Amino acid sequence: MSMSEVDKVRISAASAIERSRERRRPIGTKSVALRRQHLYKKLGRMLIASGVVLLGAAVFGALIQPLGFTGLLALFILLIGVAVLFGRSPFPEPRQADLPRTDLKQLAGRTEIWLEAQRPALPAPARQLVDGIGVQLDLLAPQLQTLDASSPAAANIRKLVGEDLPELVAGYQRIPAGLRQEAHAGRTPDETLVGGLKTLESEIGHAARSLAAGELDKLATRERYLQLKYQGLEGEDAAGQA
Repeated sequence: MSMSEVDKVRISAASAIERSRERRRPIGTKSVALRRQHLYKKLGRMLIASGVVLLGAAVFGALIQPLGFTGLLALFILLIGVAVLFGRSPFPEPRQADLPRTDLKQLAGRTEIWLEAQRPALPAPARQLVDGIGVQLDLLAPQLQTLDASSPAAANIRKLVGEDLPELVAGYQRIPAGLRQEAHAGRTPDETLVGGLKTLESEIGHAARSLAAGELDKLATRERYLQLKYQGLEGEDAAGQA
């Protein structure tokens, strides 16, 4: 094998490792929370199943016959089987077609997970923008927990986050790699992708701040109501004492 071939193999391996790291790196906290929630549920199922097995073994040993060495060995093997059975369930990766129908409370996190899987295939400027979109989705997520799913705002956010954003990224990936640097209608696909992601990052941030502003307005109204209520009571008390 010549030196140039060795270099090619080394570069290819380094690129594969880097893509693997990029795929695993989260772009937001909500995707991490969903994965952690799945892990906790999996561990819970493992503990419950193991508890049932141990309880059954204890009842068998107490009422029928002691387990003995062979029984303990069988119990150990059974516990390993339970751990493997319940521990092998992978996290259900979201598909693009599923995102528009995702529960509104999980939309930000599941969109982050989908973007994390697509990120390694995007050009460097687009990857940076995807990271920024993850930040904006984290800002949006708390507002989605209380937003009425039937409201016009929810429909707009679902289209923006669940449809427009994934379709932009998926549409870019459908273009053959060799054509992504060629200009079409004055712009290359890379430039179109970056421009679209910039717009979406701005729109998602604007949506998050608009929803938060509505909550701030409610808080300010509530504060004003309390001020008028209790200041009025204090005024009445002062008048009564006079």
